[in-house]
Amino acid sequence: MILDYETLKIIWWLFVGLLLIGFVLTAGFDLGIGTLLPFLGKKDEERRVIINTIGATWEGNQVWLVLGAGAVFAAWPLIYAAAFSGFYAAMLLALFALVIRPGGFAYRSKLSDPRWRSLWDWALFVGGVVPALIFGVAFGNLLQGVPFHYDDTLRSFYTGSFFALFNPFALLAGIVSVAMLVMHGGIFLQIRTEGEINARAKRAVMIFSGLFVVALALAGLWVAFGIDGYRVISMPDPNSSFTPLEKTVDKVTGAWLVNYRLYPWTVLAPVAGFAGAIIAWFLSQRNQAGSAFIASSLSLTGVVLTTGFAMFPFMMPSSSHPGHSLTVWDGVSSHLTLSWMFWATVVFLPVIIAYTSWVFRVLRGKVTVEDIRKDEHSAY
Repeated sequence: MILDYETLKIIWWLFVGLLLIGFVLTAGFDLGIGTLLPFLGKKDEERRVIINTIGATWEGNQVWLVLGAGAVFAAWPLIYAAAFSGFYAAMLLALFALVIRPGGFAYRSKLSDPRWRSLWDWALFVGGVVPALIFGVAFGNLLQGVPFHYDDTLRSFYTGSFFALFNPFALLAGIVSVAMLVMHGGIFLQIRTEGEINARAKRAVMIFSGLFVVALALAGLWVAFGIDGYRVISMPDPNSSFTPLEKTVDKVTGAWLVNYRLYPWTVLAPVAGFAGAIIAWFLSQRNQAGSAFIASSLSLTGVVLTTGFAMFPFMMPSSSHPGHSLTVWDGVSSHLTLSWMFWATVVFLPVIIAYTSWVFRVLRGKVTVEDIRKDEHSAY
């Protein structure tokens, strides 16, 4: 079966969204648990329990981030170049935070010195909260547009600054990101722990699910009434190869809501975002952590889809030169490249999902203080 170029572009937009959802649902609770670690673990053994709930799976979960970045590089090289150039300092900060996480898992319990262990506990905290914040800030800036443009030879120029990325709306988006991942991580801790840690995780879910819903509502109102969205006025045939300079784009307040009016079914995404979080809170407080985790996963999926549906077909709009914005249709790899990658993904992505599901099934169950005492030297 040979798929036409336009269809492949849409499919790869969906694939990238799926990989992002995979990262948020799996590595997301890792980051949330890292953020909660210094606060929910009052004693060293309790902190070891928390670390060991994710110690065996955190590396595999981060593969989703690598796959997502690789997919953008292979399918939309211009978007990859512009994004990693414009967000270079912020992404480097997130990368440094992620780099110290392996040390926290590998070296924390090698010495019994409380100062040593406390140092790595805070390293795991930084490795959780900083990437969660940066990723939210990045999406906040994408919704506002990024100041970049191209010259006649398609060399990109970023005219913003590192500190400009941390504007009020982007910081609100960062709060949404941190709150939803901490909510997700707290529910996972409820599944994997018992006793005092479980009770503290339950209280954390109550606090951060509420913060998440409020912050998400404020962000939605801000997008609707306070931010100029982008819309394509004219462009070449989507089934052809064309450069970002061959289209006309306009900035209009409320433009990010147009797709919801054109395709009413997309409203299910924000509904899932809010409803999933509220249901997750309710189930968590009733100690139905497994069902709460499913509701939380639905909420996080809804948030990702809400952003994607609002921005489509834009991938990286330009605030300084709207006509140079990058969309699903332009800045894309060749038809042959997308075709080969499509079939590779069709074969290997189900394998990855099946293997990940099997791993979590094998490693299910509670982690207790008794387990840590029994495996004093092998546990994290």
